[in-house]
Amino acid sequence: MNTSKRAPVFAWLCLGVALAYLFLPLVAMVWSSVTSPRGFYLDAYVQIFQAPRIGETFFFSFQAAILTILISALLVVPTAYWVQLRLPKVRPIIEFLTVIPLVIPPLLMTFGMIRFFNNTPLTNSNQGLYWMMLGAYVIISFPFMYRSVDAGMQSVNIRVLTEAAQSLGASWFNILFKVIFPNVLVAVLNGSFITFSIALGEFTVSSLLNQPAFSPYMLDLSYRQGDLATALGIVSIGVTWACIAAIQLLGRGRGGVHPTGV
Repeated sequence: MNTSKRAPVFAWLCLGVALAYLFLPLVAMVWSSVTSPRGFYLDAYVQIFQAPRIGETFFFSFQAAILTILISALLVVPTAYWVQLRLPKVRPIIEFLTVIPLVIPPLLMTFGMIRFFNNTPLTNSNQGLYWMMLGAYVIISFPFMYRSVDAGMQSVNIRVLTEAAQSLGASWFNILFKVIFPNVLVAVLNGSFITFSIALGEFTVSSLLNQPAFSPYMLDLSYRQGDLATALGIVSIGVTWACIAAIQLLGRGRGGVHPTGV
């Protein structure tokens, strides 16, 4: 009986610690951005709209995030589908590969890419560096996108769906993009949320490749105007959540089966 009473208390305690861990830094950021020795003020939030290059750098990172999601989805969905349908023995190898981007720091990965592609069109032009940055984003987000899509694939019987589509004369292209893709759309969106957050807030790769991304701009701004950079960080978090909510609304009602099977 004592154990049953202690369990909810312990659960609420864990929940409170988790919420404090998540929200206390945000509360501290908001507090530091609206207070000064002179008192309460909102000048930093007003100056955001007057600071140069904010819109340009944010749109650059936003565009890179959308392209990263599209490239990742086009690479991961066919791969996960083919592995589950035809190459189930390869699945442990693919799962091992998804761990590699988590253990290799982006700093080492970026230097390795620069040395490997040295004196090629990827390093000799700004456009090439941009595509190299997108490639690095796809690699970094690969574990999250693949595991989400893989979970979605397991929640639907893709073999039955494939055989049914083939019996109706569908081509492989139609099977993949008109049958499989809609049924794992919710899983793709779940992976897209994390991919979007990673690409929008990524700093190391974009900084080393000298790209005008949003995070390097915020660091540069923090050296000159710390309160403005903090306020911009708060606004960017809100915008990121709004973009993720918009992606979720776009996908609502379009997924065939939820990855959890519900």
